[in-house]
Order: sequence, then structure tokens, then C-alpha cells
Amino acid sequence: MKNQSTKTSICVIIPTYNNEKTLVRVIDGVLNYTNNIIVVNDGSTDSTPNILKNYTEKVDVIAFEKNKGKGKALREGFKFAITNGYDFAITIDSDGQHFPEDIPSFINALEAHPDKNLLLIGSRNMSQEGVPKKSSFGNKFSNFWFWFETGIKLEDTQSGYRLYPLHAIKKRKFFTNKFEFEIEVIVRLAWAGIKVKNMPVKVLYDMSERVSHFRPTIDFARISVLNTVLVLITLLYIKPRDLFRRLKKKGIKRFFLEDFLGSQDSPKKKALSVGLGVFIGLSPLWGFHTVTVIFLAMLFKLNKTIAFAFSNVSLPPFIPFIIYSSSKIGQYIYGVEFSYKLNDLTKDFVILEHLETYIVGSFVLATIASLVLTALSFLLFNLVRNKNVIVNNG
Repeated sequence: MKNQSTKTSICVIIPTYNNEKTLVRVIDGVLNYTNNIIVVNDGSTDSTPNILKNYTEKVDVIAFEKNKGKGKALREGFKFAITNGYDFAITIDSDGQHFPEDIPSFINALEAHPDKNLLLIGSRNMSQEGVPKKSSFGNKFSNFWFWFETGIKLEDTQSGYRLYPLHAIKKRKFFTNKFEFEIEVIVRLAWAGIKVKNMPVKVLYDMSERVSHFRPTIDFARISVLNTVLVLITLLYIKPRDLFRRLKKKGIKRFFLEDFLGSQDSPKKKALSVGLGVFIGLSPLWGFHTVTVIFLAMLFKLNKTIAFAFSNVSLPPFIPFIIYSSSKIGQYIYGVEFSYKLNDLTKDFVILEHLETYIVGSFVLATIASLVLTALSFLLFNLVRNKNVIVNNG
């Protein structure tokens, strides 16, 4: 890269579609910093092909006959970069909103990162004058779901000015081809353990020359569908996976001491997390315990690890006892009595004959157990905290 020393092989990918007014300025700007440029012409119907003819000796060009979407353009650019031995790719939009002068900042941030296991996203000042309100809203919307799906808080998840680790891209198969790809890729790389961070960049919204191809209705719908899928994967697989990975890595004793007793959360927060887990675990929401408890823990900002662990009070060996106890409580509340025994619950689904009684009893049992264990946990966590304070001050 010109004017920039680096030990890492980096290219710049410029996806473009009908940006004839700004394309020359963007390419010339990037050429001030590197000759490692890949332009992906995503089926442009304006003068873009003629413009790119003037750069055939300076940049690599990938051309689609028809428009396939920004995601597909980026994926083909990544594939070309990987084939040609690049380690990282900086992507910059061709509509003129990004400043090539920020390229050295991406490289400096990468070189300063210990293991370079990093994905950088340019953080724009979305409150500055000229930024469309729909862009600001869309960014906040995207930031929220990215946090929900990964636990990582970012200021900007929609900026197309990014630095990607190609080794991580290479290992994965992606499924989206339009604007939603830029969400899929950062979520899935975050799940894979790649550090995802923001880095401040300048931005220009010149409406006299900028061309946006984002279609609010259909593209927002695509993004919503993607986020729905990602949320389900988060709740059903990613969160339980991360919990069991920590358990396996630390062992039961260390996991209990560090993630439960040693958590930095307050005793009240940890106790409420225990109570939530117990309540959901004893509730009649069979098949949905994991989804429900993690969703509610995230919604109420409780400890997800503790809540999930205690929701497993309904492990298979305990299920007959839980159902039997729930049914008995329900019978007491309704003032009735049924003659089946504990063994009857494991065959012929006899409990379904008195489903209402069971459900009411189940929620009463869950509530009582939750309140009792919340109180006991609060006392325990307070005791541990006070003991640690005494030890540390001793």
C-alpha cells in the first residue's frame, strides 16, 4: 500500500451499481493509498463500464451482466481476493459517502490488534446534518438486533466501510445476496469468535450526486426475515452452545465459582436470574423453555447463564415428579382428586385428561419455587459478596 507500511496483505473492494457520478472520485481516492483494488460492477446500466475501461491497467474488475445485489458483489469480491492471496479486504461504497483518507486508520487499527482476529466497521456520525432520518432509524434498528444476537454493542452496524478478515470469510458459506448480507456476515463472524469493533470514519451525504439502491419495503422485509432466523438460531443454538463451552472449558467447580458466585452482577440481579430460570423450567412451556428463558433474560437484562442453567430443573428424570406435583397442587386448588399415580404419568398421556388442573398447578408450583429460590439465592449471593469484601480488605 502506498504511503502505508503493513505486514499484512490487504486489498480494497469497491462494489458499484450505477454510480457514474461518484465512481471516478472514489477509485482515484483509493489509488492514493493502494493499487490493490478490486471493483465489482454489479450489472450497471449507466456509463460505469466505460469508466472502468480507463482503469484496466490499475485495478482488477469483476463484471456481472445483470444486477445481482450488493451481497453477491461482495461475496464475489471476497472470493477473488482470497484466490489472489489477500489476508484482509477493506470495502468502501462507490456512492461517495466514504472518504478514502480513512483507509490508513483501518490499517493502523488492524496492526495494533494483537492477533488480527478482527472485523472493523466504520462508525458514522448519524446525528450530523444531512444524514437521512430513515438511515439513522435503520441503523438503530440494526444495532439493537445485532446486540440481541451477539451480545456486542456497536454504534454503527450498517456502514459499508469495513475491514474483513478473509480467513474467516473463507471458512463459511453464506446464504444472502442483497443488502442483508452485510448483517449476516458480521453476526456469523461474531458467533465464530471474531472480534467485531467500530472505528470512527467521516461520512458525506451529498443528495445531488448520491444514488441509493436500498428499497425500503422489500429490503427491510428481507432484513427482518434474516433477523428472525438469526434470533431463533441465537436462542436455540448459540446461547446454549456458549454456555456449555464455558462449562466444558472451566469444569463444573470453576464454572460455578466464576460464572455464578463470581459474576460481577449484583446479588439482586443474580437472584432474579435464578428465579426466572426456575419459573420457566417448572412452567408447562415444554419444548420452549430455552427460547423463553434466554429471551426474557435478555429482555430484562438478567444473567443469561444463570437463568438458562436453572431452567434445566426440568431435566428428563425430574419431569414425572414435576408433572405429578403440579397436578396435585392443581387438584388442591380446584378441590378435586384424581386417582392416578406417579407411574401413570409416563404412559398414555393420562395428564391430558385434566389439562387445566395441571396447567394451573404448574404455574402455582413455578411461582412458589421461583420466589423461594430467589430469596435463598439473594441471601447466598449477599453472603458470598460480603465474605469476599472481608477477604479483600483483610
